[in-house]
Amino acid sequence: MTANRSLRPLLREQPILVSPGVYDGYSARLAEQAGFSLLSTTGAGLANSRLGVPDVGLFSVRDNLEACRVIVSATTLPISADAETGYGNAATVHYVVRAFEEAGVSAVSIEDQLAPKRCGHLAGKEVIPTSEMVGKIRSAVDARLSEDFLIIARTDAIAVEGIEGAVARAKAYEAAGADVLFPDAVRGREDIERLIAAVNIPVRINMGFGIRTRSTTPLMPLRELREIGVRWVSLSRLLPAAAINGMKQALAVMREAIEGEVMIARPDLVADMQEITELMGYADYMEIERRYLDEAHVARKYQAGGEQ
Repeated sequence: MTANRSLRPLLREQPILVSPGVYDGYSARLAEQAGFSLLSTTGAGLANSRLGVPDVGLFSVRDNLEACRVIVSATTLPISADAETGYGNAATVHYVVRAFEEAGVSAVSIEDQLAPKRCGHLAGKEVIPTSEMVGKIRSAVDARLSEDFLIIARTDAIAVEGIEGAVARAKAYEAAGADVLFPDAVRGREDIERLIAAVNIPVRINMGFGIRTRSTTPLMPLRELREIGVRWVSLSRLLPAAAINGMKQALAVMREAIEGEVMIARPDLVADMQEITELMGYADYMEIERRYLDEAHVARKYQAGGEQ
């Protein structure tokens, strides 16, 4: 596969970017297949799915990097990674940014929450002093090896310091060298407009599309977000939440089959085998077999009439 990992041209050329929150090989491949041009990892989705724990700072940098390498290998698209709080102070951020860049992602977001951090739409958040976050951003910018690698400054200050505090932080983060501003848990259009007016860098907004219980940020049409100047919208929770719902439905059907002692086909609930093998590239593997294994060996392997 030929990878196009550069994110800067997308921000220059597209009026607004939309990135699904991915958390494994399935979600990354499906998002690329669906025609998206950019992916973002979801910190909550990774912590929840890989460790089975809440998103409260338990997902280590090693866990995160391992997950990102898997996702990078599964897609040709640029990926924005959630580097949480940077896993320490401004000095450790230097090494963390280098590690994420080496892992193959195209950008990292670093947030100004006090560790242990939590999902941006949960109560009880705390933020570090602006000066401390400015040091982290400066360290991140200096650590990157390529100017194409973007540093995204996320602020969770609205819940703690209000919009005035968030605007002041936004200006300081831009001055420190951040490439993108990512205010999380914004309370509506007025907040977004205030933040866009405060900076001269792209602004990214997170939307909880599809979530039944309303997140802190109200849903807004993409057209409206584009009109007020939002350059990037991430849908972090949509795919993991959809997967949970799909598995719950399948497990309920499985329980019915066990209790009723009747196995009923439900193709409406599942992807068929051909769809899975096409998505995961089994045909490529079989072509490699034909190319490098002994012809007689390949013939024996598939003599029972299996796929070739």
